[in-house]
Amino acid sequence: MSASITNSTTRYGWGTILLHWLIALIFIGQFALGLIMVRLTSQRTAFELIQLHKSFGFLLLGLIILRIAWRLGNAAPALPRSVGTLERRAAPLAHLALYAFQIALPLSGWALVSVSTLEIPSMPFSLFVMPNLPLAESDAAESFWAAAHWYLAYAGIALVVLHVAAALRHHFRLRDNVLTRMITPSSGGE
Repeated sequence: MSASITNSTTRYGWGTILLHWLIALIFIGQFALGLIMVRLTSQRTAFELIQLHKSFGFLLLGLIILRIAWRLGNAAPALPRSVGTLERRAAPLAHLALYAFQIALPLSGWALVSVSTLEIPSMPFSLFVMPNLPLAESDAAESFWAAAHWYLAYAGIALVVLHVAAALRHHFRLRDNVLTRMITPSSGGE
């Protein structure tokens, strides 16, 4: 039977799986790119990487909004019966925190470029000019949003590490299907 794009009661469908892994790849890549771009001595290369970072940030924001909309229309499979009460309560809160950080982080970056006194336009993938958020430009605002973006990035990565650790715990210690169902899609008959 062919794999389904939507979730079933026991597994995720292709839509959820592709969005999950694409967002994960971009989110982790953005963290690495952010670390690299602020440490470069070449201003030209740093500028180009910052523009790329902004482009992927806007893409990430759009994808996470799509992911949340997709999630609202596709119920997640139930957790295995072996999952305890505390974990059943914590899992939705952990996912909500991941979604919140994945929205807050690119929004804080957008706010940062919007308040910058340098007034360098954001052009995602050189396709169009992304308008700035309606925020006042100032050095103080730029410092605030730079710090917020930095703290959100590290907190977001900490959440990702916890998320990965939980998935690996399910796979190797508990030996349930929590990880594999995010890799292998549901079939139409499940």
